[in-house]
Amino acid sequence: MESYFELKKNNTTIRTEVLAGFTSFLATAYIIVVNPSILSQAGMPFSGALTATVLVSFFSSLMMGIYARNPIIVAPGMGLNAFFTFSAVLGMGITWQVALGAVFWSGIIFLLLSVFQVRTLIVKAIPRPLRYAIAAGIGLFITIIGFANAGFILPNEATTTGLGPLSPSVLTFLAGLFLMAILIARNVTGAILVGIALTTLAAYPLGRWWAMDAAPVISWQGLFAAPDFSLIFQLDLVNSLQFAVFPVIFAFVFTDLFDSLSTFVGLAEAANLTDEHGEPRNVGRSLTADAVSTTISGLLGSSPGTAYVESAVGIEAGGRTGLTAVVGGLLFLPFLFLAPLLSMIPAIATAPALVLVGAFMVRPIVRINWLKMDEAIPAFLAMVLIPFTHSISQGIIWGFLSWAVLKVATGQGRTISPTLWVIVAFCVLALVMQSH
Repeated sequence: MESYFELKKNNTTIRTEVLAGFTSFLATAYIIVVNPSILSQAGMPFSGALTATVLVSFFSSLMMGIYARNPIIVAPGMGLNAFFTFSAVLGMGITWQVALGAVFWSGIIFLLLSVFQVRTLIVKAIPRPLRYAIAAGIGLFITIIGFANAGFILPNEATTTGLGPLSPSVLTFLAGLFLMAILIARNVTGAILVGIALTTLAAYPLGRWWAMDAAPVISWQGLFAAPDFSLIFQLDLVNSLQFAVFPVIFAFVFTDLFDSLSTFVGLAEAANLTDEHGEPRNVGRSLTADAVSTTISGLLGSSPGTAYVESAVGIEAGGRTGLTAVVGGLLFLPFLFLAPLLSMIPAIATAPALVLVGAFMVRPIVRINWLKMDEAIPAFLAMVLIPFTHSISQGIIWGFLSWAVLKVATGQGRTISPTLWVIVAFCVLALVMQSH
């Protein structure tokens, strides 16, 4: 194990990797319940979608860890599940079986792009200032998710978002946030995992005594739930190849492509997971693992799998090799039977970790030359639009477009590579399709 994952070379240990795997799992485990709650609105059975979510997360994370050897959890993606349900099924009126077929075919296209190194070329075509900005933007996005999950910030009609009331649950979140920050600042081993555990313990009275008018933060919903394999191989491969379904396949391909690419690039820049050429480590294998995840998602009965930005929590906890992803993936499997147990780890316990990860992921922006405005402005737009639009893809699209516009306008059009021009063309096409 030590030689396969090159633990010494990566300056890590089995203990550190296992702790990091636990931490990454806790940061991503919400998908086990959230994904089926969204997919069930498309008419899919909740229990079947939950089983599919666990299986996709288990197999995909294992492949990322063992094949690509990167500490990144792969699971059904947020945003992609919303597109699956609300745009494809409810919006376009196709059946969920046809939508699953579209997921499968988009995975096949991914796989072809990966095998022929097209996706690797795309990664290498991303300008470095945009890479640094994407990493920071993802960090800010994760921070907003953390604050929102805790109820610390809420929608506000006057100011878009605003500070929520200092309720017992928010105060517990703040206590966990400061505790975790102190542990990290004091370089305590497993600080994030310890912080999540202690915040969960502190939140326990909220479920028992302080519920007041709101739902309890922690509620016992039982221990055991039998798996439901009814969605496996229920995809409609033939009807999903109709011309009317092509926009759905393209949307899955484009969104998953840029979400996964930006996640790999962002995590690599933030955690220094790069090779000797400064490129994301094992990027080809990582993208292949991501493509296989999307393909098996369609077969198992879920929206597309993708690399999870919350993996940054485990990476900050010390995860540096594929062993982190293997541990995280294995931890999904028991929840084929133990899904109700997830109610015992409330959102306010994992929220502090998500908030603090933002502090680690904005580090690369010091490498951007903020005085070179033709590069600083596109980097800035990419960085702020990711959290402001709640979409990694939108930040990337406008980052690329503004980069091309400013380079051409300042007489530097020849510095744009042919691959980057192709990316810009796809960005324009994606915007046109979104407007319709």
